[in-house]
Amino acid sequence: MRIISGKARGTKLYTLEGITTRPTLDRVKESLFNIIQNKIPESVFVDLFAGSGAIGLEAASRGAKEVILCDNNKEAINIIQKNIQKTHFEKEAKVYQMDYEKLLETKLDKKIDIIYIDPPYKSNYAIRAIKILLESKNFTKDGLIIIETDRKEEIEKSLEKLPIKIIDQRKYGRAEIIFIQKGENQE
Repeated sequence: MRIISGKARGTKLYTLEGITTRPTLDRVKESLFNIIQNKIPESVFVDLFAGSGAIGLEAASRGAKEVILCDNNKEAINIIQKNIQKTHFEKEAKVYQMDYEKLLETKLDKKIDIIYIDPPYKSNYAIRAIKILLESKNFTKDGLIIIETDRKEEIEKSLEKLPIKIIDQRKYGRAEIIFIQKGENQE
């Protein structure tokens, strides 16, 4: 796994051992960032369920002004810290070892422009995170929510009940990437 583009282009990242995390494949990451590249410069980018931090650090490499990386796993936090040092994004990156709900409800003190949500595949965490964001004053009006999932139909069914709009969807093997914004009536 590596940083694909930007200031830290080509930097190889440390990864977590074992099967508890699934790193986003480089080809998926490259496609994802090609889609959102114009929204990244000077953005506040949150990588929820960050794992190795590869998505958030890619955003930093491409010009995000601040990247917030959150994971509940101590080993993941250690890897993220090593990757931050390796990519030299100490100024841009903030790391939180905590539950995602706590981060979203109590720790964010600035407007979020982009949030990448890649929870464990067999969880409902993505929907819960979106509900918290929709109630938050810390999410920009035209902010972008990106979900990576392998349960597209289930996620879409839950999303139908929320005041959001799906603006794009992409499939990469087992992974489905869904791009969401607040609905028109949301502030």
